[in-house]
Amino acid sequence: MAEARAAALRGEVPVGAVLIAPDGRIVAQAGNRTRELSDPTAHAEVLVIRAACAALGSERLPGHDLYVTLEPCPMCAAAISNARIGRLYYGAADPKSGGVAYGARVFSHPQCHHAPEVYDGIAEAEAEAMLKAFFVSRR
Repeated sequence: MAEARAAALRGEVPVGAVLIAPDGRIVAQAGNRTRELSDPTAHAEVLVIRAACAALGSERLPGHDLYVTLEPCPMCAAAISNARIGRLYYGAADPKSGGVAYGARVFSHPQCHHAPEVYDGIAEAEAEAMLKAFFVSRR
């Protein structure tokens, strides 16, 4: 949630992500930076995966847990699959742009090579309230 709040303060959509190693330590954490970096792929999940892979010297993150405040979009879900992340925990559902429970349902697709265990609704009310407040302030 701290990464999502920091993203909102930067004018980014308030999404935050944290990757936890099998031993329980934080490997990487990030919030959205698409506007700051002028990069449409700079979603919190992608930034965390990039940082973790660089830190560990591997393109795969088996056994790792990814916590995200919002249901990952299809791009992020594909990155999670390609990184072979073990478990995905997310807060608010995203009926408009989600790629896990809604929309593309990437992990259910026959071409998906790896599907993590998925746990939704983690701090859902807080994450949803933060997102709604952010978008209300923009309108």
